[in-house]
Amino acid sequence: MANPNSSTNLLERLFKLSENKTTFKTELLAGLTTFLTMCYIIIVNPSILSLTGMDFGAVFVATCLAAAIGCFVMGIVANYPIALAPGMGLNAYFTFSVCQGMGVEWQTALAAVFVSGLVFISISMFKIREAIVNAIPMSLKFAIGGGIGLFLALVALKNAGIIVHNEATIVGLGDITQPTVLLVFLGFLMIVVLHHFKVKGAIILSILAITVISTAMGLNQFQGVVGEIPSLAPTFMQMDFAGLFEASMIGVIFVFFLVDLFDSTGTLVGVSHRAGLLKDGKLPRLKKALFADSSAIVAGAALGTSSTTPYIESSAGVAAGGRTGLTAVVVGVLFLLCLFLAPLAKTVPGFATAPALLFVGVLMIQGITQIEWDDITEAVPAFLTIVFMPFAYSIADGIAMGFISYALVKLFTGKAKSVPYMVWIIALLWVIKFAAFGG
Repeated sequence: MANPNSSTNLLERLFKLSENKTTFKTELLAGLTTFLTMCYIIIVNPSILSLTGMDFGAVFVATCLAAAIGCFVMGIVANYPIALAPGMGLNAYFTFSVCQGMGVEWQTALAAVFVSGLVFISISMFKIREAIVNAIPMSLKFAIGGGIGLFLALVALKNAGIIVHNEATIVGLGDITQPTVLLVFLGFLMIVVLHHFKVKGAIILSILAITVISTAMGLNQFQGVVGEIPSLAPTFMQMDFAGLFEASMIGVIFVFFLVDLFDSTGTLVGVSHRAGLLKDGKLPRLKKALFADSSAIVAGAALGTSSTTPYIESSAGVAAGGRTGLTAVVVGVLFLLCLFLAPLAKTVPGFATAPALLFVGVLMIQGITQIEWDDITEAVPAFLTIVFMPFAYSIADGIAMGFISYALVKLFTGKAKSVPYMVWIIALLWVIKFAAFGG
């Protein structure tokens, strides 16, 4: 007869529940809470990446699988309550900057993501990643997040028809009396109100509500809720490495690497701090956590999605009591169950996801309050980083202008010695890129 306590003992050995002062029930609730706050990605990510020509159904499956893999590795190997999924901002860069802006085929862009993941795995084995993160000025770290927030906001407003092209003023206000535009405003207001009252899953609830309303109004076609899992074949192992031999792709790989570097490291430390898992200000098992992040990027690219990264929404699960990797495993299982919801994902119209992009922009730009605006040598590079991303419609150009201006401003104000050597290296690389290949 099987030991009824065998499963409990297994969970205890794997996740050390007692040692972390938590229970299976608490971890289960924490996992569900985290999932509800981030599951909007299974709809938003395919919607964004399909604009490159990628198959929507295949990207939907890749999104669910990449998220599940990342969560399982993070939970079982690193034992942290941190969930992973394809990252917002990184998918926008993939689609709008690389594929649409540079004219790069999505197969080549996936190869760039794959290589950036391999670079992550390589440097995570040593302390290079930590050295890079620690060397980057805080003002630029916050500015990059804020700039991506504005970039996402512009994408959302443009896709919703709220901001349109104008010959006289470059951009202008669209017809805000259109039913779809009004629904975008309604969806955004719904997210804000639900978030204010701390309702879990505010974003996904808004997406589903706008989908139902638009379908009832005849603006959208209902395709069902549960159905067969779409084929992964259109995107699985479709990476084109030959296209990476173009010099311009080095910059693309570098941006995938740099953005995820800040995003993932900041999230790991932030969520762990809130969970009380830091010891002497440091993160135990850091290499294992970095390995989970890196391996998820590689697996995601092979499956057919942009970079996978830790989600700050994991803090919701931590607030609900999550303290171990069991929380992340629960999230992974829920992502796998979502594989059967492909018809629902296809039912959601593009304008229903615009409020989600806009709200994520709000969350990302909040960090700019931490920038030293009183120090002009910190404020100017941060400002240029932030404004170049939406105005140049390129996350890469924003990062480049930030690093180059930081080095130059510090140099000509007599503060060159305060600039970390890594900033000089990154700034020089961008200068060489612009000089040799232009913008």
